[in-house]
Order: sequence, then C-alpha cells, then structure tokens
Amino acid sequence: MASLLELKEIFRNADAVCFDVDSTVIKEEGIDELAKFCGVGDAVAEMTRRAMGGSVTFKAALTARLGLIRPSWEQVQKLISEHPPQLTPGIRELVSRLHQRGIQVFLVSGGFQSIVEHVALQVNIPTANVFANRLKFYFNGEYAGFDETQPTAESGGKGKVISHLKEQFHFKKVVMIGDGATDMEACPPADCFIGFGGNVIRKQVKEKAKWYITHFDELLKELEER
Repeated sequence: MASLLELKEIFRNADAVCFDVDSTVIKEEGIDELAKFCGVGDAVAEMTRRAMGGSVTFKAALTARLGLIRPSWEQVQKLISEHPPQLTPGIRELVSRLHQRGIQVFLVSGGFQSIVEHVALQVNIPTANVFANRLKFYFNGEYAGFDETQPTAESGGKGKVISHLKEQFHFKKVVMIGDGATDMEACPPADCFIGFGGNVIRKQVKEKAKWYITHFDELLKELEER
C-alpha cells in the first residue's frame, strides 16, 4: 500500500487524471437535478443515497431511478439551458494547471453524456475525454432507456474505463479523484485515489481514503510546491 507521500508523488507525476463529475467537478448530483426538474426529486434522491452508499448495484439503481424519471430529450436539453450544472470552486484552475503540465484530464462519470459534455466544455476538457452513460430516446423524443453497454453503467465501470485508458494510451500513472464509493473502487487499476469531500462527505470514503481533500486548492498547492 502506497503512503500519502508516495500518493502525492504519483499525483505530481501523473500521465492522466480522471475526475468523477457529480458532487466532484460539479456541486450537485446530475440525476437528482434531472429528477427534481421532472417532478420526482425526493424519491430519486433517496435511491441515489443508497447507490452511493454501495448497498445496491449501480446498474440496478440507475435502471430504477431512470424508470421513475423517464426524462424526455426535451427535458434534458431544458435542464442544461435553464439549470446549468454549477462548477465546484477551484476546478477550472486545477484542470488548467494539469493541462499546463502536460497531464491529460478525463471525466469518468455514472452521469449522463449530454450533461457531462456540457461540463467538459466549461473546463476545457475535450468531449473525446468524456466517459459517461448515454440516454436513449425514441424518434418523438420520449425516454427509451439507456445504453447498457457503456462501462460506466456497471458497478466497477470506472475501473474498466481506467484500464482501457492505460491500454490505449500506455499511461503508467493514472489518478482517480471523486467523492463516492464507485470512485474509490477504481483504484486499482488507478495508481492513486484522492477522495473529495468539498460538496458532500461520504463517510466510508473519508474513512478509507489515504488522501482526502475538501478543496481543490489543496491539489493546486501540491502542483506548485514542485
């Protein structure tokens, strides 16, 4: 097991950094915001809490929540334009600094591609570096399910994405940053996990993560010290 000093060394010399999106890069949980927008907020927020706590499989939780929300294409577009996701303070600066150091940055999310791509554009991450779940719609725009073949639709999916990135780009050192159990589970194959509690603190992540931060300034300082 790597020590905190070793983890900091890995972070400073990373080939790639992968961020979770909901409650990490943005302040809110995208699926909860979509549920509120579609009028089923409370029921879905409770399901999200259970999913984040790791008591049900991710795919089962996603299927159940989307079955309740049944968002249309129009509702998703309206949510993005009327209630755009709020960026977490410090994320823009951190991504910019990582890019300056030649570190590739990816968004790996159990959230939805259309919302996550919108976030990627705000922080100058190419949409090709986004891995998220894809909603499906019928020709009339009604909800038709989600793409169950995406690795992010499964428990353990974030780890699969990181393995794929290592294989494709020959990355030696990959860092995963996130607030939830699914982020922590991605290490390994990630070489370092940084728990983030700036928006919400997940008890089990705070207790188990060797490196736990509550503000992205802490990571900016790490990069400045060397």
